[in-house]
Amino acid sequence: MSQPNILIVEDEQKLSRVLQLELQYENYTTSIANNGKDALQLMEEKEWDLVLLDIMLPELSGLEVLRKVRRTDKTTPIILLTARDEVHDKVSGLDLGANDYITKPFQIEELLARIRVHLRQRMTMNGPTDEIITVGDLSVDIHKHEVNRSNKNIELTPREFDLLVCLLKNKNIVLTREKLIEQVWGYDFYGDTNVVDVYIRYLRQKIDKGFDTPYIQTVRGVGYTIKD
Repeated sequence: MSQPNILIVEDEQKLSRVLQLELQYENYTTSIANNGKDALQLMEEKEWDLVLLDIMLPELSGLEVLRKVRRTDKTTPIILLTARDEVHDKVSGLDLGANDYITKPFQIEELLARIRVHLRQRMTMNGPTDEIITVGDLSVDIHKHEVNRSNKNIELTPREFDLLVCLLKNKNIVLTREKLIEQVWGYDFYGDTNVVDVYIRYLRQKIDKGFDTPYIQTVRGVGYTIKD
């Protein structure tokens, strides 16, 4: 089986080279783009298993690259590398479709752990599965990465999509926050389980708000479920 192919988009050449050496040591195949314009061209021309994308780039910002890529590519895992620590910047990246972010300076072990999580999730999503999952008037096309309710197309970020798919695959089963973290964020997740509550709120705003029947249900003291 071929090794995962990772694109490193970073204008600091010393850092990009360090990342390349570390990833190659882990047996990943790598390529480097030092500006946003080259990164966008490479991402449009070739399929990548994962992209490390710096936000502050010359010619075209990382967020603009992300915005353009997500118009046609909803599934490639993209981890933002950013020196910014403000919540607004992180939320903006996630809203545009980033799967994750890591703030500079970071420990290479943490970055490698996050990469492993997203590559495992990509393999799971690309494995044998029913193409379309439905409950009531809600349907999810896993291969096309499309969500539809009452003939209305709903745009979700990659993380929101993964969370919805997880709930649908386990419909009528109550999943704890810890179980959702394990299945959606991965065993190597660094952070508080309250992140689940945040993304459940995002999902409810998009798939339940404005409809008579809310699908996502809270089981107090236990977790969340979607019921028929």
